[in-house]
Amino acid sequence: MKRFLPYPLMTATLLAVWLLLNESVAPGTILLGGVLSLAAAATLGVLDLPGGRFRRPRVALSLLGVVLVDILRSNWAVAKIILRPDGGGRVSGFLRIPLDLRAPYGLATLACIVTATPGTVWVAYDRRRNTLLLHILDLVDEQEWIDTIKGRYETRLMELFE
Repeated sequence: MKRFLPYPLMTATLLAVWLLLNESVAPGTILLGGVLSLAAAATLGVLDLPGGRFRRPRVALSLLGVVLVDILRSNWAVAKIILRPDGGGRVSGFLRIPLDLRAPYGLATLACIVTATPGTVWVAYDRRRNTLLLHILDLVDEQEWIDTIKGRYETRLMELFE
């Protein structure tokens, strides 16, 4: 059974999303969504993804809260930058951040967090040196950004994925 349906929860979720997006529970829609969901799950089974464990849901909720607050705060800061085009001493630039996090799913989650936060862009990850290169729209204090990434995100992600 595991070979035929390697990811049953993901298959069911994909089918549910398919039905919601199509706003229909017609037999044809269910059949097509089921086939596509099974094909997606079979494709993931072939990819041989690294094993990962998700632990500590309270830490995940804490991280979600921190990220949502940071996204709101960042939206406000970027809006102020855009609405005041005089510059105000703003300096954008690149910053290399040393990481302790090595779990692939943790790094992927960090990439999503950084990319979802306005004013920051994940540029590159150097696996050999385990460093992250970010572009920051308003780079006032480099150490503050390093402390933010390491203290607010990386520690929680290490608790979750390592």
